[in-house]
Amino acid sequence: MRRTRRTRRKESSLGVVRSVYASKIISSHRDLMALVFYGTEQSKNPRNSFKHVYVYHDLDEPGAKRVQDVDALRGDKGAQLAAETMGSGETSLGDALWCCANLYSDIKLRLSHKRLMIFTCRDEPHGSDGAKDRQARTKAGDLKETGVVVNLMHLMKPGGFDVATFFRDVISPPEDESELGLQLEPCDKLEDLKKRVRAKEQKKRAMGLNVAVGIYATAVTARKPAPIRLYRETNEPVRSKTRTFHTQTGSLLLPSEIKKSQVYGKKQIVMERDEVDAIKKFEDPGMSLIGFKPMAKLKRHHHIRPAVFLYPEEDEVKGSACLFSALLTKCSERNVFALCRCVARRNFPPRFVALVPQKEEVGEGKVQISPPGFHVIYLPYADDMRTLDPPQFPTASQRQVDKMKEIVSKLRFKYRSDAFENPVIQQQYRNLEALALDMMAPEDIDDLIMPKVDQIDNRLGPLVQEFRDLVYPDGYNPENKAAAKRKTADTGGGAEKKPKVEVAEDELRAHAQNGTLGKLTVPVLKDACKRFGVRTTGTKKQELIDALIAQLGK
Repeated sequence: MRRTRRTRRKESSLGVVRSVYASKIISSHRDLMALVFYGTEQSKNPRNSFKHVYVYHDLDEPGAKRVQDVDALRGDKGAQLAAETMGSGETSLGDALWCCANLYSDIKLRLSHKRLMIFTCRDEPHGSDGAKDRQARTKAGDLKETGVVVNLMHLMKPGGFDVATFFRDVISPPEDESELGLQLEPCDKLEDLKKRVRAKEQKKRAMGLNVAVGIYATAVTARKPAPIRLYRETNEPVRSKTRTFHTQTGSLLLPSEIKKSQVYGKKQIVMERDEVDAIKKFEDPGMSLIGFKPMAKLKRHHHIRPAVFLYPEEDEVKGSACLFSALLTKCSERNVFALCRCVARRNFPPRFVALVPQKEEVGEGKVQISPPGFHVIYLPYADDMRTLDPPQFPTASQRQVDKMKEIVSKLRFKYRSDAFENPVIQQQYRNLEALALDMMAPEDIDDLIMPKVDQIDNRLGPLVQEFRDLVYPDGYNPENKAAAKRKTADTGGGAEKKPKVEVAEDELRAHAQNGTLGKLTVPVLKDACKRFGVRTTGTKKQELIDALIAQLGK
């Protein structure tokens, strides 16, 4: 059955809604979401005050039932179900916006962020009806005054989608300059629409800095959700409380009756809680510029913790974006990084940080791949640097190094951190999804970090065996299991000594010329040193080889 463009656009919108529901269940299950259709024949909304507006899902936390409801609307059967349930009627975007405003006002909770996304392929939803256009613009203005961000998720239609015709006065202004082009270009592919929705529905969260710049964590370790303890009779969540009692009298101690101490010089220093708080506080959160250094001065071992991202906060201090852009441009042109003193949060110790510039990168369709800003690299103090005494190992010969270079070149591939998912977390969510959706069995996952042994062997071919011949002695197989322990005299099996192996002088000279003395075992090399009267300063294999080469070269 051939699908029309209208059907494909509907499928794309429902696919995005389904994807957002599923991701919110995992990442932000306490977020409230609603699904409202407008332009329907049937009406279903609070108090049924608006015609042709159908509230499919009320404003509530997402769950498995909602994912199943959206899946039921997809495909040919879903289109038939939607036609029977909602139908198609007159369009009034103003009534739909008014209904959404009532959904927000009916919630008694305090919402930190409110966003409304309009999915449509019609740039003139009311045709030539000017009254409905004015009503929609007025209601959109009321929503924006109450802190609701109105975004347009417009899809491609024949002849193009002109935002300036109607929606320019309805949607909220872009949150930064990089989003200005995104508001004008419609989406033609499902993946592009998902990326745009994902970029909008994830609110930027700063790490508590009330200054002209915000610090954002670009990568945070994903963990399995912690288990919730329930009361076994009612399945209600239980809370744990910690109380402190006197060890001798058993009386309950109040927080004001508890002090802290630190042993220093064999003396216990007792401090009040206020004194401990004063010791922890150095200064208010902020960042001070110290100077600039060439990028060559920043080494890889200077990264002592994950980096964060720095971006201007124009709402806090006017002109921050302009100054930030100028600093970013000059640092990029001169290939330098900014050295700063940073206090990320209150009661946090100060750290030296390096601000590494990053230019904006835009892909196809003017979709931003990487934003402009600074990566904040935390630098170590002198106390953090360790003096290591690494053990001495034999030095590889040039032939061994060249052979390993061939192996490395064969095993190179393009690495992207976003292409690998944590298999443990994915398996956890697959199991939860199967239980929530009443599936027979969870979906299989692909362990992307599992090495592809067959493909590696095909790429390398004989290189592995050639490298083994250069590194390991004859007859040695590193893949064999460890040799069994010798039997003691009590078990009746005495240890048998291996026969002594001697190597002729001509064979030793041939090994020395070919650089293959490393194939001989340490006992053989020691025996050769004794026969030639070579004195060595140590018993390591490389020292024995160097002493033999020096003796045979005379």
